[in-house]
Amino acid sequence: MQPSMFNVSVPLPERNEVFLMNTFSDAQLLVTPDVVELLDRLERGAASMDDAERGTLEELASHGFVVATRDQERRDLETFFSDLRESTDQVRLTVLTTLQCNFACDYCIQGDHGDYNKHAAKMSLETAARVADWTESRLDALAPSSFVLTLFGGEPLLNLPVAYYLAERLWTACQARGMSMLVNVITNGLLLTEEVVDRLKPYGLNGIKITLDGDRDTHNRMRPLRGGQGTFDRIVANIRRVAHKTRIAIGGNFDADSVDSYPALLDFLAAEDFAPYISKVAFKPVIRQSQPAAPKGFIPLTAVGGEGKPLNGACMTSAGTGVSRVCDTCNFVDEKMSYLREETKKRGFHTMDGVHMGPCEIHKKHSYTIGPDGALYACPGFAGESQMSVGHIDAAYQARRSHALEQFERLSAWKECHDCAFIPVCAGGCTVAAHNELGDMHAPNCHKSSFEAGLVALARDATRELASA
Repeated sequence: MQPSMFNVSVPLPERNEVFLMNTFSDAQLLVTPDVVELLDRLERGAASMDDAERGTLEELASHGFVVATRDQERRDLETFFSDLRESTDQVRLTVLTTLQCNFACDYCIQGDHGDYNKHAAKMSLETAARVADWTESRLDALAPSSFVLTLFGGEPLLNLPVAYYLAERLWTACQARGMSMLVNVITNGLLLTEEVVDRLKPYGLNGIKITLDGDRDTHNRMRPLRGGQGTFDRIVANIRRVAHKTRIAIGGNFDADSVDSYPALLDFLAAEDFAPYISKVAFKPVIRQSQPAAPKGFIPLTAVGGEGKPLNGACMTSAGTGVSRVCDTCNFVDEKMSYLREETKKRGFHTMDGVHMGPCEIHKKHSYTIGPDGALYACPGFAGESQMSVGHIDAAYQARRSHALEQFERLSAWKECHDCAFIPVCAGGCTVAAHNELGDMHAPNCHKSSFEAGLVALARDATRELASA
């Protein structure tokens, strides 16, 4: 017997206890220090144990803290990732209804900059019908118990006919096959109306994610219209009108200059009547192109379009539904993310705990992203980057796409992480970040310190819950 390599612990000296967690089994215990010492002795190969200690080890083994051998545990990890990839329990589809956007955020690769929207792709109803045909064929082949449709962009509400068509037709398809269906919408919120919610709600509307980049003044600076007009007040007014009808998730993008404005935003949200309808609040850093050199405080994103032109892809700053876990943790700055999580929890909002962050859905074979032209991608972060397309709804063979698919099918950056305890929840980090920042999508993109900070916060939360009970 050996201690699991996925054991992590946080001492709680004020209670003379230790928070013990196994990231593979997700077991969490508050134990006395002598239990941790017992695991240390087992790690050192202690031969003699009394009956009480053997009983404790058996109990720990039932929760995954003690395993037969590390070699078997590594084989179990391989099986875990294989099963995760091949699972057909749920099919997830993210559709970019358009790459156009009505905002002019200076940090975004899209938006109403120059003549970008004149050339940005927009899905036609004809293509939407082919997307629905393709999706129905997947549902028939895989027979999942549930299906999740996420409407994304660009700004997806700039193409409402396609959004409504896909939601209605795929709902009908799921009903005919005895499958449940959920619809998520990721929007900047400017075009959000009661009519939109009422049209989507009968088709399984699960929630809407809206982006607010700090308090009123900061948001208006970060996310203006092309003429410089602010958008905060209009978005908040729209939230007030619809919050009682559906779950609302709040996302936000921060940089070195804006991060300190988020407590004021959180105070504002907490005072609003719609606060009880907010399902989650989560923030992440702005991603900027690395050429020209990014200002201090920004995470660089290597431009792929060439010649200084914007990347013709999905808005990476708004990836993630906020009501699931798609890409919500990519490219985070460890210290600031930890700070914002704590500030968010202080106001009573649900947010990511900093540990249960994955694995990302890019590791799931039957989680698809479809661009406005019908091209298939493994992740919204690669959408629009033509050389990263893994196929097309028309199924026409292309050697380039076949090669890209092979690259994604062998993703296993976690194998280079050796015995890191956070592999089951991290899987080697964000593939998009590794591709853009490291130039190698198969390289680990490590933010171990953030997971460690999240673990400490998780331990504190557990202690508070016990104290209040």
